[in-house]
Amino acid sequence: MADTATKPDIKGEEVTYQAGDTTLKGYIAWDANKPGPRPGVIVVHEWWGHTDYVRRRARMLAEEGYTALALDMYGDGKKAAHPEDAQKFMMETISNAEVAKARFLAAHELLKNHASTDPSKIAAIGYCFGGAVVLQMARSGADLDGVASFHGNLSTESPAAPGVVKAKILVLHGADDPFVPKEQVDAFIREMDAAGADYTFIEYPGAVHAFTNPDATENGKKFNMPLAYNEEVDKKSWAELQKFLRRLWS
Repeated sequence: MADTATKPDIKGEEVTYQAGDTTLKGYIAWDANKPGPRPGVIVVHEWWGHTDYVRRRARMLAEEGYTALALDMYGDGKKAAHPEDAQKFMMETISNAEVAKARFLAAHELLKNHASTDPSKIAAIGYCFGGAVVLQMARSGADLDGVASFHGNLSTESPAAPGVVKAKILVLHGADDPFVPKEQVDAFIREMDAAGADYTFIEYPGAVHAFTNPDATENGKKFNMPLAYNEEVDKKSWAELQKFLRRLWS
């Protein structure tokens, strides 16, 4: 989707916004050389929080011609250095579904109102924890054209009801991810079929949790967790995302 005639001029901007009493700190990226409004993509971070990794993904989307907002689900842009902190931050956020939804929707509103965004064309992608977030928003019937989950959790306590899901769904899953076993995959597929959702499920043999993040292998060794980067699958899954986004707005 990027305009090859003009070299991209990627702008990145820190943004502060509110959801209830919580101050959220995100990052928005767009190509200043691309004329006119363009589709917007929300990027939801891993359980580590609002790291440089999620900002890099936002800039990569901007290079493809989108306006991308790396949101903040935890508040104050905080990030975890240890899995115990990551788990704590995540549980604080998801323990109240309405709070989590409000934080996502605050980012949605911010992205829609950015000068470079076409507010009628919005999608969301997420990694690990973020994948679970965007799938849950789709289940709730959020006003999104599409959502894509990379190595995200697929389980839910609030399954999609028939006819409610508006967004097209893309799931990019590591077939050897111990955090998302086959039983969870099978339940997700049954749920999507029963809900009549428009979804695509792709799994990658040999890929484990966090396969898109170059820091995953080091973190896996450091904390004795089944995490590992897979460069080949990272590139393949990103290419699938680009095809998915183009189909949404072609």
